[in-house]
Amino acid sequence: MGLPPRDAELVQIVDSALSDAARKAGAWLVCRLGCTQCCIGPFAITPLDAARLGAGLADLESRDPKRAARVRRRAQDSVERLSRHFTLEQLLTDDAAGEDEPCPALDLQTGGCDLYAARPLTCRTFGPPVRFAGEALAVCELCFEGATDTQIAGCEVEVDPDNLEGALLAETPGADTIVAFALAASPESSFPTESATTPPHHPDPPGSR
Repeated sequence: MGLPPRDAELVQIVDSALSDAARKAGAWLVCRLGCTQCCIGPFAITPLDAARLGAGLADLESRDPKRAARVRRRAQDSVERLSRHFTLEQLLTDDAAGEDEPCPALDLQTGGCDLYAARPLTCRTFGPPVRFAGEALAVCELCFEGATDTQIAGCEVEVDPDNLEGALLAETPGADTIVAFALAASPESSFPTESATTPPHHPDPPGSR
């Protein structure tokens, strides 16, 4: 699936708002390369996010085939692990499902995202205080330590106030998925459609969502 022409405009609007948020937050914002707390555990992404990731992986394959192959292999391995225990619906709706599974775009050795320029909007907006589609999003627990509610509110920005994402999603086919599925290019049927076997308990990792 190709990206709608105005998707680049959406990304620019979001990135511009987050740049403003980072400027306002200053030292309160501790997001840095290697801080990967928000990169652990699957989360829902939109068809636009999935298409953007696919385009980003295709671009990486043209520039660095070996690196792209590692991303795809991590995605395929992640799908295989997750599908043993969870349905896709569980992964989309249950925060505890696969909570210790790293994002396949994450290079665990460098702590960097191999598809950073193509990352989903959730990744772009997580950290500083923002309002997206009229809803206040959670602030990263590592940021704004010691800040008052008033100080946090003073750093808040509105992202996509005209709901361009909603308009683009209305004309984009497909359903929500997760990053691993979007990158693995595996059939959706690889996820169990009935109740999956309950996985063994794992303690909450430091980077779970």
